[in-house]
Amino acid sequence: MPIAMTRPAAAYVLAPEFDTFLFAPIGEERNGMLLSVISALARLDVDPWQEAAKLAQLPEKTATERLASMITSLPEGASTHQDPLTIAARLIALLPRSAPSDVRSRTTVRTLGSAINFRTVISLIAINAIFVAFLFGAQSMLANHQLAAQTDKDTTPITGSASP
Repeated sequence: MPIAMTRPAAAYVLAPEFDTFLFAPIGEERNGMLLSVISALARLDVDPWQEAAKLAQLPEKTATERLASMITSLPEGASTHQDPLTIAARLIALLPRSAPSDVRSRTTVRTLGSAINFRTVISLIAINAIFVAFLFGAQSMLANHQLAAQTDKDTTPITGSASP
């Protein structure tokens, strides 16, 4: 069974240019709450930042049709009173439009910047904690050794040739 290799989602997490699009409302749900693009994409098991980057690179008409298709495929519970194509056109207009090479270069920078992720930071903290514990242990052992040497020195009888 082959394993699919995909780009890490972290490459798009730090993409604030997609925030306006991702947090825009699609419409009102049946329970009265607003449904945002980010929630809808997550419900469809799609990485929101990755999808926003893909949509930003597509021609406007293609991106609108793709998003409208996704809106149409939302599970029951999302009630949109407007035409999905109209909603998608409004939302696609919120995406930053740039040349594909520009998006790719900014994404590459973010990928490099996200190389130090949460796990790396936690690992560094753990290594430092172990190092500090080792230093305290070594210091404690040294202090105990010096105390024992001092105690032995204080209790050793002094031998001499002086007589009473």
